[in-house]
Amino acid sequence: MLTRLSRRSYIAIAGAALLALIVAAGATYAVSKPDPVTVPESTDLHVTLNNAVASNVSRPGDHFEATLSQPVVVNGNTVIPEGAQATGLVVDARQSGRLRGRARLQLALETVNVNGSSYQIHTASDVRVGGKHKHRDLVLIGGGAGGGMLIGAIAAGGKGALIGGPIGAGVGTAAVLITGKKDIRLPAETPLTFELAQPVAINAKS
Repeated sequence: MLTRLSRRSYIAIAGAALLALIVAAGATYAVSKPDPVTVPESTDLHVTLNNAVASNVSRPGDHFEATLSQPVVVNGNTVIPEGAQATGLVVDARQSGRLRGRARLQLALETVNVNGSSYQIHTASDVRVGGKHKHRDLVLIGGGAGGGMLIGAIAAGGKGALIGGPIGAGVGTAAVLITGKKDIRLPAETPLTFELAQPVAINAKS
């Protein structure tokens, strides 16, 4: 049997050996762990959408998924590889009105995943505004009025023209109400480019 002294010596030696292993492992990890690479502000992130977003369907606060379509390279080293997954936020979404109110869709990226680690990022928003209504609405309303006057004149002469005009205008307005919306729709695989608003440090290698 081991004496009390030899037991203490054995425990001390075993503890010292274990401590040495832990220190050595920590030193090896510290040496092998790469330093993070800083991706500078204003760097472009080129992505394609994984899912569709639209001004008349999406809501502020909704999230979307995207894939890096080009690698991000810093000083000749690839920091974010092509194919890296990113998540984004719908900052603002407003659907188009029928006679007034332009559609608006504002998107931003929030995170990017590199080698299994997710990094918070801040990008300038991609803002898209729908087309104006004015020109098309006037054409449809005016065209309806003209057609009404023509039909009224044929049917009942001058008096018919006066009656037909307002009716035609009403038809024209109805056409605008049915077809006048101009929402913004971005289907899956739509290419988008976001610009980093702040630098981000990323471990390029796991």
